[in-house]
Amino acid sequence: MSLQTVLVIDDERDIRELLTITLGRMDLQVDAVGTVADARRALSERTYDLCFTDMRLPDGNGQEIIELISETSPDTPVAMITAYGNVDAAVNALKAGAFDFVSKPVDIQMLRGLVRTALRLADEKRNGGGAAKAAGSSDRLIGDSTAMQQVRATIGKLARNQAPVYIAGESGVGKELVARLIHEQGPRASGPFIPVNCGAIPSELMESEFFGHRKGSFTGASSDKEGLFQAAQGGTLFLDEVAELPLHMQVKLLRAIQEKAVRPIGGRDEIPVDVRILSATHKNLGHLVEQGQFRQDLFYRINVIELRVPPLRERRGDVPQLSAFILKALSGKSGEAVGKLSPGAQQALESYEFPGNVRELENILERAMAMSDGEVIDATDLMLPQRTARASSDTLPAAQPQEHAAVSEAAAGGNGDGGLDDYISNLERTAIVKALEESRYNKTAAARKLGITFRALRYKLKKLGID
Repeated sequence: MSLQTVLVIDDERDIRELLTITLGRMDLQVDAVGTVADARRALSERTYDLCFTDMRLPDGNGQEIIELISETSPDTPVAMITAYGNVDAAVNALKAGAFDFVSKPVDIQMLRGLVRTALRLADEKRNGGGAAKAAGSSDRLIGDSTAMQQVRATIGKLARNQAPVYIAGESGVGKELVARLIHEQGPRASGPFIPVNCGAIPSELMESEFFGHRKGSFTGASSDKEGLFQAAQGGTLFLDEVAELPLHMQVKLLRAIQEKAVRPIGGRDEIPVDVRILSATHKNLGHLVEQGQFRQDLFYRINVIELRVPPLRERRGDVPQLSAFILKALSGKSGEAVGKLSPGAQQALESYEFPGNVRELENILERAMAMSDGEVIDATDLMLPQRTARASSDTLPAAQPQEHAAVSEAAAGGNGDGGLDDYISNLERTAIVKALEESRYNKTAAARKLGITFRALRYKLKKLGID
């Protein structure tokens, strides 16, 4: 069996020798050159399994190498070698199509992890394994609309590199599902996928949760604990609702991403971490940067590539397919027969605005199955709020949540079309949202304010579709 080959391009002899020795010990055959011209010559003579290139070279730059390999050998991953702390160069390399980057001085442990990941990616692409896996995974991303076809195609492209991806979209559109698909279709699929809701972690516990702590580092630290970065080692860390991070934590997160290392609370040394960062929020991060509520340097670091997930109202043609999929899944959980939508119910759903997107559709159908007398679900079983229907969309701002409109009806005397059940649900929703806001979205504290158990609060959040 022939050895896998690596091309190293760097004008510093020490770096070339270090990489040659390190990669040679991994049973890889290494060619090392110091100029763009020599690199072009080497690439014309053979195809490599992996390439490392410096950004600055005597007769050009690494960008030229990335573009050349993208054209002539698109299955070959390219990793950029950058000067210590040169984040802009790393970001530009990732945008140009680089698989990942390595900072000088080179950390050998991190380098080996990157090489293993890159070679696994190359094997999957050349053998077609990635394509097969992508097809199976995408079955969960329901919809044949043009918008969803574009999302699926973009996911396939993003899965092939290690660039940080920012997933933008309204609440309920399926941002975590998109993140999981990027992970599952890429070379880190065998590693862990660690999702974390940044808004659900109390501010005082964030550093410990993200980076871990050592025994005795603070009151209550009775043993060593690894953080989320260490838990995601070799895989993907998904930062959901990243806009909720306080500014002090944004600084620490930026350093961890830039240096690919974390220091546990109470620890002396930094621990290298090999983690891909995906992030998401329903808020407009660009506006938060302008308002000084989110660090610009962190924004650019996590937003190397942006993927927008469209709201359900922009892909109405997918509603019948989505509904059928959800009803089948619900029947599987309950053991009941698969519900069917009447023509009137189908028409009502297709004309509804869905301010809560796919998550709201799931809640509506789950409620409708419980309310219907038989297998057929009628329009009245859906109990859609009329004020957010498409016909009256010009009287209600598109971004206004469903609960605000429904609560207005309840406050006026409960004369909404949903009846007494909707009126009571709206009162519950108002109280829960208020308690969450007052407790800064700490669910344990919110449950205490409401005088209910944490489990009861979790049930009501799911039932009422509160994000």
